[in-house]
Amino acid sequence: MPFLAARASSAAQATILGAPFDATATHRAGARWAPAAIRWASDALESYSPVQQRDLQEVQLADAGDLDLTGADAAQAVERVRAAVAAVSGLPVLLGGEHTVTVGAVGALLDRHADLGLVVVDAHLDLRDDYLGARWSHATTLARILDRMAGDRIVVVGARAGTREEWARAAGLLAVAPTGRLPQRVWAALADRPLYLSVDIDGLDPAHAPGTGNPEPLGLAVDDVVSLVSVLRQGRVVGCDLVEVSPPFDPGGRTAMLAAWLVREMILAFAR
Repeated sequence: MPFLAARASSAAQATILGAPFDATATHRAGARWAPAAIRWASDALESYSPVQQRDLQEVQLADAGDLDLTGADAAQAVERVRAAVAAVSGLPVLLGGEHTVTVGAVGALLDRHADLGLVVVDAHLDLRDDYLGARWSHATTLARILDRMAGDRIVVVGARAGTREEWARAAGLLAVAPTGRLPQRVWAALADRPLYLSVDIDGLDPAHAPGTGNPEPLGLAVDDVVSLVSVLRQGRVVGCDLVEVSPPFDPGGRTAMLAAWLVREMILAFAR
């Protein structure tokens, strides 16, 4: 099943790619089933967004299906995602999968935009240099991105979990913002850059999004993410993703539904 309103297009403004991968999951695995669950949930949505007064029917949206990540380790999955995103001419919209897949998407866009900025919604800092002996892991996502780009172009929104060492390293980022309302100095540093938005669903309060691998209390409200998307649409977002939905732990499919709704809003905001 393709994502809501997606159709064949030779000149897509936005292309959805599924990355069904969770090989490094350490608590509640299942994110490999998220791309299918998010697509299924999207079928219950309207294509029109009253928030943005725009309709997906106005967007040339393609769904390229899922990447074949069967048997891949984390480094191999990252490379396959990088190659797939590099082949997208319009806005790539990645459906994870665990957060590690974001490293591949960001890498592809860094090859295209050397001055890329990054905004991450996440409960966790993901700044460990290795986790359980592995350098490629959902817990090292931001550390691996920092191997290629400077921290003064990176904002983490909603972080509330990390080791003492991770919080010390986070001081080198542009900002760790508590809500989606970015301080003026932060937006001023990002506004003229091409941007990538990565939404780890655990950045939201688990009251709204319980179906995730590593839920963390005291998270963002849905309005916080809507506010962030509204701010970012004023700039130039060149890629985005939504990751870490875990369908086996998603009672009633409410997290997948929220994820599909947020993906719709991101496409409408950024596919221009």
